[in-house]
Amino acid sequence: VNRTTIVRAYDILKSEGLIVSRPGKGTTVTSRPSVVISGLDRLDRLTPTGRWYGPGEDSTGHRVLRRSAYDAEVCRALEIEPGEEVVIRIRTFRQDARRPSVGVPASPPRTTTAVAELAEEERMEGFFGEPYTERTGREVTPGQRTGHARQASQDEIDALQLDVPAHVAVAVLVTSVTFHDEEGPLAYWEDVYAPGERVPMS
Repeated sequence: VNRTTIVRAYDILKSEGLIVSRPGKGTTVTSRPSVVISGLDRLDRLTPTGRWYGPGEDSTGHRVLRRSAYDAEVCRALEIEPGEEVVIRIRTFRQDARRPSVGVPASPPRTTTAVAELAEEERMEGFFGEPYTERTGREVTPGQRTGHARQASQDEIDALQLDVPAHVAVAVLVTSVTFHDEEGPLAYWEDVYAPGERVPMS
């Protein structure tokens, strides 16, 4: 195997917290992943392995909702007017006994028209961009991933199973990315991380 390939594989494993290297002691497998990866990072895993999930990881709480979008960030990212309908798919990621993050992608009507599976209750195993490109002939590309902190909603507190009194504000880190084709935005993905979780930044 080419040395560059080996170095890249080690870098990916380190970035996901699966291995740790110590000078003079070599590289060892960690007891559990020490970092939580975003939906965008999962696409990098999906391409070579065909899997969304890492070791000891799965998801729960899958829901599909049709909602009128009033959140200013969602409307700006998807270039829609407040009140326009979007499809939201929610899932809570689990690593062993922890619930480190919640994924919340939102898609406007033009995306769900091309990929009707986005509006169905069943889990989507792959990336929506593949069937979208096959059906429309247009390439899907991610924009810049950004991060910010904000107060968690009660739904997010419940999904992450945070044990806090109802009147206490909880700060969470949120990373987001918008996917586009040449005609404009197709989806806006948010990942909401539980307090204390470590997130690799690239």
